[in-house]
Amino acid sequence: MDTRQLRYFVSIVDCGSMGKAAEKLYVAQPSLSQQMSRLEDELDTRLLIRSRQGVVPTAAGQSLYRHSRLVLRQMEELKQEVREGGITESGTVAVGLPTTMASILAMPLFTRIQERFPRIRLQFFESMSGFISELLANERIDLAILFRDCDTLGVTALPVLEEQLYVFGEPGGTVSEFAQTCTLAQLGGVKLVAPGVSNGLRLLLERVFARENVELNIVADIDSLPTLISIAQAGAACTILPVSALAQREVSRRPKVRRIVSPEFKRPASVCWSSATPMSSATSAVCQTMVDLIHELSTQGEWPGITLLDPTMSHARVTTHRSEDAELFRRFAYVR
Repeated sequence: MDTRQLRYFVSIVDCGSMGKAAEKLYVAQPSLSQQMSRLEDELDTRLLIRSRQGVVPTAAGQSLYRHSRLVLRQMEELKQEVREGGITESGTVAVGLPTTMASILAMPLFTRIQERFPRIRLQFFESMSGFISELLANERIDLAILFRDCDTLGVTALPVLEEQLYVFGEPGGTVSEFAQTCTLAQLGGVKLVAPGVSNGLRLLLERVFARENVELNIVADIDSLPTLISIAQAGAACTILPVSALAQREVSRRPKVRRIVSPEFKRPASVCWSSATPMSSATSAVCQTMVDLIHELSTQGEWPGITLLDPTMSHARVTTHRSEDAELFRRFAYVR
């Protein structure tokens, strides 16, 4: 077994196809298949399941995939550290950001890392939180922001903020056109669109509505942030999201937003990483930079609708850096 075989194997799993991996690696497909057969013979176990739909790893293959990524990353860091004369903050760091947060955090994080750690190469993965969580569990990314407030099996969580949730669109009924808040009870039976059942926000909606004995009327499962907002803006249904989801949307194309009260509707968010492998110095630098930026953006009023948490406390202490509702609505809500 050599690093070339490991690199080939990782690429096949990432691509989910022998043909796509061969194109990416600039290797003839028969040669790639032959290398994998030799690897399976050497380990005396089947690593890949091939079908018309593509290639997926077996349980043994998943184990080899995790270890291979770690070995290849350590080899890359070793080469770069020697090449850079011992400078440790170098290498590739893959970061997963939920779509609602990428619009706020991605650009400042890119800029800050370029300024302070020019030898770190960032990779951004932007998607719904469920997919980001899956990438982290499979160790395909190094860091992620996930909507949780404690460690889970294989994942370490550093709580950094609580995110206020809002109803986007016009619920009608007893909700005044000019109201800036909306009770959870007023959303009973209101037509809502939301992410699919595997998404963390969807699970939170179901749990909170059930706990408060309020009817949850989800009429469509939509795993697309722009589509969720467009439906709310068009008045076809409402949706529930953080106000940061509107950060890069033109003012004229923003739906009305109202803060949900009685009870307030919040979700925690943490910077997370795999606890199965040691964190590199480059990953540690990016992690600290993310935490610093979140605090800066909140205290400077650039990230409204969140409450900061003190990650140094065993029980997260809430700080008071949150914009007032009037300022939030002035900057982010389109009022007709």
